[in-house]
Amino acid sequence: MENKTTIRTRFAPSPTGFMHVGNLRTALFAWLTARNNGGEFILRIEDTDQKREVSGALEHLVLALKSLGITYDEGPDIGGQHAPYIQSQRLDIYKKWAEKLISEGRAYADPYSTEEIDNFRATAVSNKKAFLYRNHRPENPKEWDGTTALRFRSDPKDYKWHDEVMGDLTATKDVVDDFILIKSDGYPTYNFAHIVDDAEMGVTHVIRGQEFMSSTPNYLNLYEALNIDPPVFASMPHILAESGNKKLGKRDGAKDILEYLKEGYLKETMLNFIASMGWNDGTEQEIFKIDELIEKFKLSRVQQSGARFDDKRLLWMNGQWLRMLDIDTLYSRALGFWPESANAVDESRKKEILTVVKDRLKTLTDIPVMTGYFFETPNLDWTMAKENKFLSEIPENDIKNLLTAAYSALENIEFTDDNLESALNKLLESTGQKPAVLFSLIRIVVSWAPFSPALNQTLRVIGKDESLKRIQSAIQSL
Repeated sequence: MENKTTIRTRFAPSPTGFMHVGNLRTALFAWLTARNNGGEFILRIEDTDQKREVSGALEHLVLALKSLGITYDEGPDIGGQHAPYIQSQRLDIYKKWAEKLISEGRAYADPYSTEEIDNFRATAVSNKKAFLYRNHRPENPKEWDGTTALRFRSDPKDYKWHDEVMGDLTATKDVVDDFILIKSDGYPTYNFAHIVDDAEMGVTHVIRGQEFMSSTPNYLNLYEALNIDPPVFASMPHILAESGNKKLGKRDGAKDILEYLKEGYLKETMLNFIASMGWNDGTEQEIFKIDELIEKFKLSRVQQSGARFDDKRLLWMNGQWLRMLDIDTLYSRALGFWPESANAVDESRKKEILTVVKDRLKTLTDIPVMTGYFFETPNLDWTMAKENKFLSEIPENDIKNLLTAAYSALENIEFTDDNLESALNKLLESTGQKPAVLFSLIRIVVSWAPFSPALNQTLRVIGKDESLKRIQSAIQSL
């Protein structure tokens, strides 16, 4: 991977939809490769398939990268020495390279209709042979005027090449064929445009999905015809559905990356999680800060097999990252996730509440459930006690007696963590109850929430008057 020239990588998505995890991993690995080597990272938009373009997709891709902190040195919105960075704005460049191939006898006007090519293919199938367009190459093609497709005149040969992830690969000349360079609509194909753009932009490392591996012999043939030195190739294995037996798709829950951020996942989590899908640094470490990823990332450590998308691991990792944030950072990330009842509360109060609940958070969307009862008195809901496995068999009269004892134990103490912990432990002794019963009961009647922090902290932050009022209200409701 050492290279005396500056390493330049690129992320070149098509604006045909949202940024999904496969896109993100390609972008991330290309970005990490550049940053690890002190190189440069380019964003280029490959929009030559105009029919599939989705309005707003370009802006969405840019927003996703910026939201995650994946910065690029050149791109459509910031420019650069190789602008423009949108392929539909580079048609003159492709035409120039096409004319070079034509002048050297390596490209020709395609004289056939779609129906004729389909007939050639059907004949090959009926004869149990692979269809190769070069077997039907016209002897005296007309001069290309841009109204028909332009095809590459291949020079079939066997190839050997190295892939930084997949290792040493080979292919026979049987897979090398004449492919379209420029379509009849004047737009180049991906097969042509990406090679021209990478050469013009000085891209040294091409990092993309493994689905392009089968086309590499054709690319190598074209590199030779254009007298371009091929870049370093690195093919990313598929991201698999949670079942592990197929490529992750929309039906398997693949979502827009920005949706994960809206659902309370941190950008640090997403980068850490995606980086660890098919890559590791050779240790047992699972949580990586971005600086650590940049320092440790090597393409040689990317595995060849598919990486399974594990929602449970993503959720676990987000919880780890939430706990690592200091309160000021967590508070800034929590903006937009608070319940409405928090609107009238000042910043210091919210930070106090975040301090006690942060260890229980899995995503930022947990905040309303985990904090709502601190801001307003919740409604009584005794079904929570009836459905609690520790309280469901306790008679109502016993519950009333336990709450009465709790009220008495708490009404004459100052509400500090230590005082509350001591009082609650003494209450355990005096009632002879198990913590799972007594503490669950008190926690439920002061919060009426499925989750809450440690009981002494919960009581302290709710406050003495309000806690006692809620306990009394629960007693009176029985």
